Amino acid sequence: MPGIYRTQESRLDYEEIWHFIAPKNADAAEQLLHQFDAKLETLAIHPLLGRSADELAPNLRIFPVGNYLIFYRPVSDGIQLIRVLHGAREITPEYFSVE
Repeated sequence: MPGIYRTQESRLDYEEIWHFIAPKNADAAEQLLHQFDAKLETLAIHPLLGRSADELAPNLRIFPVGNYLIFYRPVSDGIQLIRVLHGAREITPEYFSVE
């Protein structure tokens, strides 16, 4: 099984998303994180499914899940999860400058 390697920023994104949604609906928060994880497993197997986002950072790819965007890079044995951000944000290269 290909690997999914998470950056510290992506781990913090998961926490932020959960803490934003869970006070209103903990089940919905858990379900959304499970959707992310299921999509990450698919992307690890098929890393070119997402579209290129080279305008934000080298070798970066993007895939939508609901209102969120998964940012990742293909690596030799899977993917590196870079960030998970809400699609309504104005996403700029600065989100990806520190990894």
